[in-house]
Amino acid sequence: MAHLTNPGPFHPSIPRPLHNPASAPAPAAAQPQVHDHGAAPANHNHDHLTSTTQLRTATPGASQPLMKSPSATHALIRGDRTAGMLTMSDDHVMMNQILATHSPDGRDVDVRPLLYLVEDILNRATEHVDFIIKGTQAQIEMEEKAQQANYIAMLEALTFTIDRIACELSYKALRGSDPHATTTAIFSFLSSYAWDAKLVLSLSAFALNYGEFWLLAQIYSTNQLAKSMAILKQLPSLLEHTAPLKPRFNALNTLIRTMIDVTRCVVEFKDLPSMYISPDAPALASAMTLIPTAVYWTIRSMVACATQISSLTSMGHEYGVSATESWELSTLAHKLQNIHEHLRKQLNLCYQHIEEKKDVDTFHMLLKLFDPNVAHIDNMKHLKALIYAGDDKLPLLDGATRRKVGLEVLRRRNVLLLISSLEFSGDELAILEQIYSDTRMHEAGMQSHYEVVWIPVVERSGVPLSEETRTRFEALRSSMPWYSVEDPFLIEKPVMRFIKEVWHFRTKPILVVLDPRGKVLSQNAIHMMWIWGSAAFPFTSYEEEKLWSKETWQLNLLIDGIDPLILDWIKDGKYIFLYGGDDMEWISKFVASARTVASTFGIPLEMVYVGKSNKREQVKKVAAIIKERKLSHCWEDPAMVWFFWTRLESMMFSKIQLGRADDLDPIVQGIKKLLSYGREGGWAVLSEGSNILVNGHSTTVLPTLVDYVQWRGNVAEKGFNLSFIEYHDQLHNVAHPCCRFEFLATTKAPESIRCPECHRVMEKHTAFVCCHDEQAIPDSLFAS
Repeated sequence: MAHLTNPGPFHPSIPRPLHNPASAPAPAAAQPQVHDHGAAPANHNHDHLTSTTQLRTATPGASQPLMKSPSATHALIRGDRTAGMLTMSDDHVMMNQILATHSPDGRDVDVRPLLYLVEDILNRATEHVDFIIKGTQAQIEMEEKAQQANYIAMLEALTFTIDRIACELSYKALRGSDPHATTTAIFSFLSSYAWDAKLVLSLSAFALNYGEFWLLAQIYSTNQLAKSMAILKQLPSLLEHTAPLKPRFNALNTLIRTMIDVTRCVVEFKDLPSMYISPDAPALASAMTLIPTAVYWTIRSMVACATQISSLTSMGHEYGVSATESWELSTLAHKLQNIHEHLRKQLNLCYQHIEEKKDVDTFHMLLKLFDPNVAHIDNMKHLKALIYAGDDKLPLLDGATRRKVGLEVLRRRNVLLLISSLEFSGDELAILEQIYSDTRMHEAGMQSHYEVVWIPVVERSGVPLSEETRTRFEALRSSMPWYSVEDPFLIEKPVMRFIKEVWHFRTKPILVVLDPRGKVLSQNAIHMMWIWGSAAFPFTSYEEEKLWSKETWQLNLLIDGIDPLILDWIKDGKYIFLYGGDDMEWISKFVASARTVASTFGIPLEMVYVGKSNKREQVKKVAAIIKERKLSHCWEDPAMVWFFWTRLESMMFSKIQLGRADDLDPIVQGIKKLLSYGREGGWAVLSEGSNILVNGHSTTVLPTLVDYVQWRGNVAEKGFNLSFIEYHDQLHNVAHPCCRFEFLATTKAPESIRCPECHRVMEKHTAFVCCHDEQAIPDSLFAS
């Protein structure tokens, strides 16, 4: 019947073989040793292993462990290990002994370079078994980060210490000493070092022995000196039987790799930046309480591995693996794996804590950097802070040459930061590209004025990007003729926070303008770009006010080059009806009535269907019917319809930004009405040339046309224009169509707004809207 023992808090109860003290008596060396640490650490460390050294240099006698027969030594090793595992099952007592040896003198040893070297040795050694069996050799270049001058100096200072530990491991493994006693002896010798240094120095000593074993195994067949040494260690005979021993080496390799993982984890804790995480942080505090235990069991595992290798070299391949030894290796491996998992979990929490602190610092740095009261020589600090601060890669892709470039191409240039998610409307992008291309081709000298850089805002739901997201990003980037950020992950989280909180980015693209010194001229010039294009440069509020002062409520303002045909009609002084809606019955009556009125009064009339601000798919169907029936001219390209309404929305937003949304000037009132009418029902704008006569709702424009007999008698005296306007206004004063404006949650809505009809402050409501479009209109300022 098997006994159950609990090896420690990180290992569940595991059945283990019975141990019969009578059949395998434990020697005195197997008992736990408690050392007196009253002496100064320096003297203690130097003198602790003296007895070991004396035993190794003394002339072996018949009673000495080194002269025991292989079978007797085999039994002694197994018996000592079993006794050690039994007597030291109480982790609390054991760790008190280990903690009593810990007396650091404050020295700071940078063990990273040494760890790189040790990892290289052990990684090659633990892989070498498979290479021998497969008849292949691994050729991996040594990492150059360990080949530095400071590393060489550090290694020279620690060579003696490493060699002493290596001797202790080798001798105690052959002598069959109690593993805990050997481990405690190593801790006593390293009492003045920090926990991470204890671990790396011990691992270095183990790597020295283990690496030598496999180095001879690798070259003994081609090097005479190595061959002679290998014969002394019985390696040729051993390596002829590698296949039967492969499970044993696999168990060793698993344990060694876990030892490396734990060591690396402990060193990472040591390297955590104290400016971002304090020792009392919960994750770090929890880990620090476990690190002594982790260091103990890792060094204890080195002792076990050293014993296994020593038994092979001293007793040959006939030395089998008992159930006790298999249990010991698997127990240690399982215990270390659990310790590593817990440490890694706490380390990840520490990294998360540090990242959050760094993000806060970076955010505050951005606030100071973009403070308008702080002057800078150029814009490089700003661009590096936003895009990429390092010098090891080229962060931009030139849309013209498709080559990667550095931020230097933007030095002391006006920079327009086009910030968007990957949900970038094709219509929006096409219009922006057209404006950009026209600027480069036709406006002399404008090319030197500014550069556009696309900054993608991509939520970091996974690392790396999913294949779908990566494909969308690359497709969008490849369609842009300007500069773009080469990798969306270059934009760090605090930068995205700054963009959202300070520049008010939500989902709709924004255009932030920086002058050659990095000063923000406009937090969002996209509306000015839609309204005036590059003519709005340098996109300041002052320039915006100046441009508005030159505008009047005319058809030229609404069209502005969207359709050259309409501009020709304006030049010819024709009457023009812009109309929209999605009710074909109303559209048919409207077109027929308008043509009747034009024919009756002999006026040159042209009509164009420009849809409405929502119901995109329905508008496309209506446009197709109008074209098929040849009712009037219409915009078949959805981008033209989108741009017409987007410009109107941008005009509204521009007025809101300037604090002019409630002005009673004709432009503000006309924009409000048109945006409101364009949401539901039909609407029409009548102009003579560019002079707008009527901006009306379907409920007033169509009756005015149908009832022309009611007002045609006034035409002779007042003229067509005034007669049409007066009758329409009479109907409008009776009908007073309701006005409604809807602001998406992704836009910055004004606190209040006045009705364009009655000029009262409108009531604020919350609404949910669905237009059933497969391709939703880009987030913008909608009105209904």
